[in-house]
Amino acid sequence: MLSTDERYTRLQSRSVDSNETRLKPRVPVLRRPHSIVPGFGLTLGYTVSYLSLIVLIPLSAVVVKGVDQPWASFKDAVFDTRTLLAWRLTFGTAFAASVINAFFGLIVAWVLVRYDFPGRRILDALIDMPFALPTAVSGIALTAIYADNGWVGHLLQPLGIKAVFSPLGIIIALTFIGLPFIVRTVQPTIEDLDPAVEEAATLLGAPRLTTLRRVILPAIRPALVAGFVTAFARCLGEYGSVIFISGNMPMKTEIASLLIVTKLQQFDYAGASAIALLMLVSSFLLLFLVNFGQWWSTRAQRRGV
Repeated sequence: MLSTDERYTRLQSRSVDSNETRLKPRVPVLRRPHSIVPGFGLTLGYTVSYLSLIVLIPLSAVVVKGVDQPWASFKDAVFDTRTLLAWRLTFGTAFAASVINAFFGLIVAWVLVRYDFPGRRILDALIDMPFALPTAVSGIALTAIYADNGWVGHLLQPLGIKAVFSPLGIIIALTFIGLPFIVRTVQPTIEDLDPAVEEAATLLGAPRLTTLRRVILPAIRPALVAGFVTAFARCLGEYGSVIFISGNMPMKTEIASLLIVTKLQQFDYAGASAIALLMLVSSFLLLFLVNFGQWWSTRAQRRGV
């Protein structure tokens, strides 16, 4: 039997515990908000499956077909004199066209963003014309314009400049194809560039060239590098617009993509796969250079270099 004091003590402790329980704040249970989009697992599986069917499996087939041959056959296909000349022409013309587009594309993007003039929207829409126009149509149009009896070709002929059926014609076609990649990459960066920064540099006495070199170019350099490399990669694989204006003369105006088609028509699947594998590796290297260039430019800009 408990004494009266012990009973009173137990009752008092129970009342204290019940009061503490009442005073404890209730922690709300956080629930994941409802979303109309399916779950992560389903969307990830769909993404991987889609990319595998569209990108990974075809590229894997090129890799498997390219390496599934003797080294002697692969070396003969890649280091053949005709192939080396085609690679030199492809890389040389693509680089030249990308440099031209990087210079003039930057000017075009700057004009479209910073100036307001009649017909600006029409000119801005024309920049995307190479995206919408079939490459074969652009090749035929450029050939007709720059031929010896064309609108521009008959003006170049007295000067001794031959545009069509020459490396110059390939550069013209690649410049036409690669211009939108530069303009559309640099244009958003120029739109985000605050004009007050340039005005502040001018008020502080900086010359225009110094403002361009120390204020404007560091801000748009990552986008310009990305646009240049993207345009260069696009020019490497161009086929439709080049075959009409180049003349397709072996060891003179024959590009690498045309050489692949030629080997396929000759049933030389091993040689075509070897050249295609080399182009695939070049594309991956260019993608790596794009990411590395953006990282380096951003890091240099943060350090004030």
